[in-house]
Amino acid sequence: MNYTHDRLLTGVSIDDADQRVRASLSDAGFGVLTEIDVKETMKKKIGAEMDGYRILGACNPKMAYEAIGLEPRVGAMLPCNVILRETAGGTEISAIDPVASMTAIDNDNLHAVAGQVRDMLMGAIDAA
Repeated sequence: MNYTHDRLLTGVSIDDADQRVRASLSDAGFGVLTEIDVKETMKKKIGAEMDGYRILGACNPKMAYEAIGLEPRVGAMLPCNVILRETAGGTEISAIDPVASMTAIDNDNLHAVAGQVRDMLMGAIDAA
């Protein structure tokens, strides 16, 4: 089972991809709660050089509220992470598949919510 939904934005810089992804996520009802600049963090913490790599923690409040109501500890698996990764051809966007991440929880109602979130998140990535 794939655990991410991926899209390559050919010839697009990571900064431009970031703007496009944030706008698309917003249009789909997601906000970005967290942001980690992995490239900067690795340089600062261990002196390692790497290509651009960002992790955006996306959340749709309505869906998160519903999920938490069904399974209070599900917050350990939230928010939905979206990565932006520089490649030779442009920027790759990868979003977690919430259905794949929720398979560890035995709750059919939660799985249904995860399916809705997956569809919304994949639509946002495809639209970026």
